[in-house]
Amino acid sequence: MAKTEKVTEKATETVKKAGKSIKEATEKAASNASALNSKVIDHAEENTRAAFAAMRSAASVKSVQDLAKIQADFVKEQGARSMTHVREVGDMIAQFGRDTMAAWRPKKD
Repeated sequence: MAKTEKVTEKATETVKKAGKSIKEATEKAASNASALNSKVIDHAEENTRAAFAAMRSAASVKSVQDLAKIQADFVKEQGARSMTHVREVGDMIAQFGRDTMAAWRPKKD
């Protein structure tokens, strides 16, 4: 009977550890999703501010050449901004992956 109890205790402990790991991973995934959502919202706000600034400038131009320059500058800046945003989000996702893999590696006791 003692052997059966030990096996049961071992199995119970293993299931508890697995449950704890799953709970921690789920909580971390939710936290990561929240951080990613916040970053995307920050990017949208930044893009909106830049677009409105360009529209304000365009509204006060004196010539078609000035308007073309404002538009060209905006497109150039938007492209650079987009690359920065993609890099930031990519870096975040890569870090989330590294963190997740580290959490699943066996811990050295």
